[in-house]
Amino acid sequence: MADPQSNARLRADAGAPRSGVIHVRTRLTADFTVVANALAQRRGSAVTVGVAVYILSLPSGTPVTIAALCAHFTEGEILISRALRELEAAGYLERRRERTPSGQIRTRTYFYDVPGGTPEPDPEGPPEPPVPPAADEPPAVAAREEPSVTLADADPEAVAVLASLRHADARLVLSEREAVRLAPAVTAWLAAGVAPAQITRTLTTGLPDRFLTRPASLLAFRLRETLLPAPPPPAARPAVPPLQTCDGCDRAFRAPGPGHCRDCRSARTGLPAAA
Repeated sequence: MADPQSNARLRADAGAPRSGVIHVRTRLTADFTVVANALAQRRGSAVTVGVAVYILSLPSGTPVTIAALCAHFTEGEILISRALRELEAAGYLERRRERTPSGQIRTRTYFYDVPGGTPEPDPEGPPEPPVPPAADEPPAVAAREEPSVTLADADPEAVAVLASLRHADARLVLSEREAVRLAPAVTAWLAAGVAPAQITRTLTTGLPDRFLTRPASLLAFRLRETLLPAPPPPAARPAVPPLQTCDGCDRAFRAPGPGHCRDCRSARTGLPAAA
């Protein structure tokens, strides 16, 4: 007689937890994505984590615009846009305006599995070296590179505001290059009538306990995403009285209505003319 067979599952190992999740892992050799625990276990919105993991799983060159992500997820534009802003503020996502070898400007999106990393080289490769001209062909005129902006060229008031941020939060120490990059945005705030003290409060209030990226990235995000206040209404200019002709000497003078000029009024009343 054959031995009895059982289809029941084997009992869990004695070391298995009595509560909580029990992982049943499969060794993957293809079609998988490595995700850092700092991202997978990130507190906050589940949509933000889901969008980040999805972007990490995509091959380079895949569109990750809001429209493309909305076509994949069931969430709408508001939640997707909020998730992208959170990832950018945390240093996972970066948008850069770069010049192509042909001279065109395009925006490229970089996604870091760990914030603060270095972007990989352009998959299109570096531009090919120019072909030397023939003997009877005049050499092409080289394009002049735009001069780099230095700290001396930046708005000194904006640089002073940025340099003072470390007094409000000791972690907000910026390099000269970062200060130069952030200065135009601060200048725009100052031109809109925002006081330096208010800019400092906006940039330093509610910062996270731990930075996952350079402080300059957080400051750039706040400067870009915070709405500027409406400019103050222009001050009303005082009304200028119209020109009148003096009834006594025909001299032109300004007054609300016809009458005598200052000298004629003084002669008529015997009082000295007012200064």
